[in-house]
Amino acid sequence: MSLELKQKERCGIINPMYNCQPAGAQFASIGIKDCIPLVHGGQGCSMFVRLLFAQHFKENFEIASSSVHEEAAVFGAVKRIEEGVMTLAQRYPDLRVIPIITTCSTETIGDDIEGTIRKVNKMLEAEFPGRELHLVAVHTPSYNGSHVSGYNVAVQSLTKTLAKKGEPTGKINFFTGWLNPGDVKQIKHILSEMGVEGNILLDTETFDAPTMPGKDAFAYGSTTVEDFENSANAKGSISLCKYQGASAANFLQTKFQVPSVVTNTPIGIKNTDLFLEEISKMSGQPISDSLVEERGRAIDAMADLAHMFFANKKVAIFGDPDLVIGLAQFCQEVELEPTLLLLGDDNSAYTKDERLAELEMNATAPMEVIWNADLWELERRVKEGQQIDLIMGHSKGRYVATDNKIPMVRVGFPTFDRAGLWKYPVIGYKGAEWLAETIANTLFVDMEYKKNKEWILNVW
Repeated sequence: MSLELKQKERCGIINPMYNCQPAGAQFASIGIKDCIPLVHGGQGCSMFVRLLFAQHFKENFEIASSSVHEEAAVFGAVKRIEEGVMTLAQRYPDLRVIPIITTCSTETIGDDIEGTIRKVNKMLEAEFPGRELHLVAVHTPSYNGSHVSGYNVAVQSLTKTLAKKGEPTGKINFFTGWLNPGDVKQIKHILSEMGVEGNILLDTETFDAPTMPGKDAFAYGSTTVEDFENSANAKGSISLCKYQGASAANFLQTKFQVPSVVTNTPIGIKNTDLFLEEISKMSGQPISDSLVEERGRAIDAMADLAHMFFANKKVAIFGDPDLVIGLAQFCQEVELEPTLLLLGDDNSAYTKDERLAELEMNATAPMEVIWNADLWELERRVKEGQQIDLIMGHSKGRYVATDNKIPMVRVGFPTFDRAGLWKYPVIGYKGAEWLAETIANTLFVDMEYKKNKEWILNVW
């Protein structure tokens, strides 16, 4: 079958599916313990992103803004960085990292971020002698790339700034990419079952923050400054997302000779098999019997559903590139037919992604992959009568699904119109099982509402 890969043909974006670079940098930053990012731009550059995080996680995160206004936009805004950093240092005695995240306005002004950091470091030394506070320049103009590249830039900048050579740790770095906390928890579960020590970059499991009597009202990440420092002393690095975090692993390989592997995002059975094989190869630890049993349970669940309910159903998928490609690979494992993949930025590297060639080879129906796409591309095809039996993507696509009565599985970021989805993994064998059953239950509800062969559910 054919796979047509092309960029959106018209100018402009209607109903965007991606966010801007600073959003990705802010997500990376909130995964670090004792860290508050300072977004260097107008307040909206942090306020709306922070709101999106709160909608998705139902938690609050601390993000600061240099609050640039007209005067600064004309005459330069580095003074706002100086004031912002000193204010944060005074108010938060435990603060250890401040990523300074640029935006479109401050990149256009041409503010000297690195020079300002050198100046502020002297100010900090004078006012707080002996205190260790890391300032990290993160250049993320909003008019380049998307939140995908912004996340990648931030992780690379943090690693470049903080990593330093020391004693070998025997651990493996895991660059997670923009995954949900449920996925991070799944990575840690797999490592625990294999007896492997991992250095998780970035550990967001604690975003699932409990409400404690009179205690923290804000969620935070668990990756520490020391984790970044010791990333240079690891046995190796495994990146789970090619476009989000792999650059940092490559930097460690070049600078500190830490071997680096970019694996397929472990969505589905085959990709999880490859992930476990890479861990086993790098650590020397065997794959545990408990994980083999998990694999068997996932296959059993998928086999119960694939041929009877999934076969030949056409699926449209949109979202982050590694997630979309991983979900498409999963769909092919369960006899679903991914026919439309939408990637929302203009990264031409997608055209050379080897996973797309594999998808084409395994396809049982013609596929379209549109990059620099928007949600109008999805809506237009639905309106023109293209068969789409299931939509998979984040909540921004919900109106296309509901208006056209197409069942939709919410997955990725953000999923604000369903409760707690971010707690559930899509990666690993448990993720494969959850995905298969969630897709099935979504289709079952649709069958009932449309009176479409719902009697099958009585005899299944």
